[in-house]
Amino acid sequence: MSESTRPTDTYGTPVPAPTSAPVFSVAPVVLPAPDRAVDLEVRVTAPVTGSDLPVILLSHGQGHSNHLSSLNGYAPLVNYWAAHGFAVIQPTHLSSSTLTLDPGDPEAPLYWRSRAEDMKRVLDQLDAIGAAVPQLLGRLDPSRVAVAGHSMGGHTAGLLLGARTTDPHDGAEVDLAEPRIKAGVLLAAPGRGGDALSEFTARNYPIFLTNDFSGMTTPTLVVAGDKDLSAHLTVAGADWHADPYFLSPGPKALLTLFDAEHGLGGISGYDVAETTDESPERVSAVQRLTWAYLRSELYPGDTSWRTAREALAAGPAPLGRVDSK
Repeated sequence: MSESTRPTDTYGTPVPAPTSAPVFSVAPVVLPAPDRAVDLEVRVTAPVTGSDLPVILLSHGQGHSNHLSSLNGYAPLVNYWAAHGFAVIQPTHLSSSTLTLDPGDPEAPLYWRSRAEDMKRVLDQLDAIGAAVPQLLGRLDPSRVAVAGHSMGGHTAGLLLGARTTDPHDGAEVDLAEPRIKAGVLLAAPGRGGDALSEFTARNYPIFLTNDFSGMTTPTLVVAGDKDLSAHLTVAGADWHADPYFLSPGPKALLTLFDAEHGLGGISGYDVAETTDESPERVSAVQRLTWAYLRSELYPGDTSWRTAREALAAGPAPLGRVDSK
């Protein structure tokens, strides 16, 4: 167990946020999963004090680093959200490079279905997580749950929010929507399939060919960088990552970050090598705006999101813009 007191509010971003609180983090919390290749390990990070904590399930991406794609990644977001009142639960998906699994598994290498099922398993076992972390026992609010995901994790979050796809192995439409999840954040998530995909992606990751956002009705904030070309994945350019906003029904919001690439300034970890657009200011904006969005979605009448949007637009050199529908 450790406390994080890293100051994440000191970069001058003109988006207001409440005072940070001390947090604790416990890992691994092991959830038995006899029908899974290995038991599910999660990290739980939460404020030291407070009750009825809303929950964020965070799905990691498929980056090049060994440990960011696991329960050990995304500290800039996790610490911030926890320091501002959320309990954050991070699973290590079967796609993580920290695991050595049979490459011949039909779901390898992305384990796209298993990823979504991991989140459902976490929700099924919130009481067990509380029992395993005595400091958290009785402090979670299961009626206020959100999901967030970066890159491939955004695909996972999208499925839970109502996006659909077709299983490339049997041609069946897949619906993994989770009604217990009330809001979501998609960070640099994959966009539409079909002719928007690169030849490499269509050949190696056919699950992306049939991405369908028309049923993604859960309130969602889509975060996209206007320099996130992801040329290995798509021929559609940076706009591809905004597809989950434009191709889904409302209510939705789109945060477009100016000059941001796939790492959105460095959200996957502090000073990590895979970040190509290192920017503490940009990370701070992502922290504050995602927090404000989820806070207002989970607590009707809360004005945090409106205040954050107005502050972003009022800055002398805005880091991005917000659209909504």
